[in-house]
Amino acid sequence: QLQACGGGLAQAGGSLRLSCVASGRTINYVKMGWFRQAPGKGREFVSAIRWIAGATYYADSVKGRFTVARDNAKNTVYLQMNNLKPEDTAVYYCAVGYGGSYDSGESYDYWGQGTLVTVSS
Repeated sequence: QLQACGGGLAQAGGSLRLSCVASGRTINYVKMGWFRQAPGKGREFVSAIRWIAGATYYADSVKGRFTVARDNAKNTVYLQMNNLKPEDTAVYYCAVGYGGSYDSGESYDYWGQGTLVTVSS
């Protein structure tokens, strides 16, 4: 019901765009978030967008480099990642939720399967 794609290998300074398509009961969510988990580390908030108002949120580590956007007609949220750094290497997950804070994973109700982003130096 959440399909994330777009991961892959990029060089430092390069770009990738992730997509997350919502379907089924995940369509009427209030917010969609992107989280990531690097090898040996815990889950980390990356970005989020509120579906109706369009308000966006970013972790300090990606602010100015990543942009989150939505396409209402396609029930899709994108994460444009520019100026990638090796420390951006992680499995990226999209999630949707109906309330709570935008940066807490516990406030999201459905999660996608994750897509791997690898940034080489």
